[in-house]
Amino acid sequence: MAAVSIVFEAPDNYGGAPTVGKKPIDFDHLAQQTMGDKNLEMEVLQLFSRSARAALHEMAGADDKTVMATAHRLKGSAQAIGASAVSEAAAAVEEKGSDSTLIAKLAAAIVEAENFILKLCR
Repeated sequence: MAAVSIVFEAPDNYGGAPTVGKKPIDFDHLAQQTMGDKNLEMEVLQLFSRSARAALHEMAGADDKTVMATAHRLKGSAQAIGASAVSEAAAAVEEKGSDSTLIAKLAAAIVEAENFILKLCR
């Protein structure tokens, strides 16, 4: 019986990165933006996921001005849906430009949000 309780107490992120207890998307904020329309929420999340991935591709190998402008756009769209980790990471890239460490942090935040969104779509 003890083994069963241990299984159910194991964290969701076993073997993965530690979570800080905060979801990648603020659903309260998103619901305010979509007036509670669940279908619209899913559509907006999927659009964000695609545009965030496209923004990363646009930043790859681009000059500082392009990287900063793309990060600015991404920051705004992340704020609009309540993706605070993506927004904060994009703000850092917007401020510093083509810093590979900051862009890697931004990519990680985007991947986390994308994975979260994909799980919602199942």
